[in-house]
Amino acid sequence: MHELSLMTAAMEQVQALAQRNGATRIHRIRMRVGALSGVVPEALEFAFETLKSGTPAAEATLEIERVPAIFHCAGCGKDLPLESVEFDCPECGGPLTLAGGGRELELADMEIS
Repeated sequence: MHELSLMTAAMEQVQALAQRNGATRIHRIRMRVGALSGVVPEALEFAFETLKSGTPAAEATLEIERVPAIFHCAGCGKDLPLESVEFDCPECGGPLTLAGGGRELELADMEIS
């Protein structure tokens, strides 16, 4: 489960940012996770709950924003946000190509005091 190591790194980053800003408590952490990132959001949440005990984030909540991938349809010309890899356009059945996005894995923001 690589989500544990990913969340360990995220928690280290969050705690360092909080300390640099003179904060003693972390209330909320928001992360953006792309549909094609290879990260299972539920496993990331589990890792967060496991790691936060005894840290400034002990009472914090984790919000995960799921970011879709954008696919372009050669048939109808539409750009479609999708949550998984698709090969055929759900609108017209035309071939889809990945146009961008969906690979994000980032700390978006946090609330501290």
